[in-house]
Amino acid sequence: MRRTIFNDDHEAFRDTVRSFIEAEVVPHYDEWYAAGQVPREFYYKLGELGIFGIEVPEEYGGAGEETFKYEAVMAEEIARAAVSFGGSGVHVGLCLPYLKAYATDEQKKRWLPDFITGKTMFAIAMTEPGTGSDLAGMKTTAKLSADGTHYVLNGAKTFITGGVHADRVIVCARTAPPSEQDRRHGISLLVVDTKSEGYAVGRKLDKLGLRVSDTAELSFTDVKVPVDDLLGEQHLGFSYLGQNLPQERLGIAFGAYAQAKAAVRFAQQYVGERDVFGKPVASFQNTKFELAACQAEVDAVEAVVDRALAAHDDGELTAADAASVKLFATEAASRVIDRCLQLHGGYGYINEYPITRLYADNRVNRIFGGTSEVMKTIIAKDMGL
Repeated sequence: MRRTIFNDDHEAFRDTVRSFIEAEVVPHYDEWYAAGQVPREFYYKLGELGIFGIEVPEEYGGAGEETFKYEAVMAEEIARAAVSFGGSGVHVGLCLPYLKAYATDEQKKRWLPDFITGKTMFAIAMTEPGTGSDLAGMKTTAKLSADGTHYVLNGAKTFITGGVHADRVIVCARTAPPSEQDRRHGISLLVVDTKSEGYAVGRKLDKLGLRVSDTAELSFTDVKVPVDDLLGEQHLGFSYLGQNLPQERLGIAFGAYAQAKAAVRFAQQYVGERDVFGKPVASFQNTKFELAACQAEVDAVEAVVDRALAAHDDGELTAADAASVKLFATEAASRVIDRCLQLHGGYGYINEYPITRLYADNRVNRIFGGTSEVMKTIIAKDMGL
């Protein structure tokens, strides 16, 4: 079926990204994969390409586009090549919405020009050891100094994507204890300079997948954060986090769809080239049936994520909608990629094959941004159950 979600500008952007990946990413990707991260200078290339400025308002040097569709196109092209842009997805997809919505004009003037060029890379630090999805249970504290000029930050965070290369990190911390009526009260967002004394990057975590995305543990020991680097209002950070979750979950859903679509492409190519018992694997009825079933699932997921993408751009994507699309897309993608790996036989377990990397990268989609179980809880609550 013909897709109508993207226009000529999006398709021109697709061509640009595809050419960039072929020239600047694919030739170096095995080296990045072995290193477990992209080189820091790669982000400057993304900045030069204009990737980071698409959704930044024009007055701060960006293109001023108010749409998630360019990020969706990029997700498709990254999955198509079975590569990664490291922590850049967090920089744009997760951090930029907070800066646009809650930063003051003075803060935007300070941060956004270097955000666009890649000179200042952003990450966001929410999860802590032992808390997981229970963000209200965070222990990291930020106490206001006696003279009111700065906060003193203490605590630790984990699973921080982009944490190794980050120059600024949006840290969620307690500026007041929770109240008896509301455990979520008292959380604030601080934009922390990673060069600050007492800020430390711990282990770069050794993950099953997303191996080119630098994911780290962070610690804060009496880190002084100027009050001018408070993002939004004090104590209201939890509500800010909730307002950005629909876009975050849409991004995960679209990424999962893109991976499933790419998996079918890789499997179809492989079975056409691989001979078994003197015949191409593609000639067997089971192969045809498996790929046909996978394609049908991909078509269904595409319809759902495209509809959600349009709703998001129209400002109509609710929290329950986003939970539903994330649950459906990530669970379906997991099934599709597993079946496509099976069609590769033993080679599907070898890392040099793109299907293997997709399989490992895809698994976390059912965990981060809220587990599938959390998504079911949100949907059930919206149903009145």
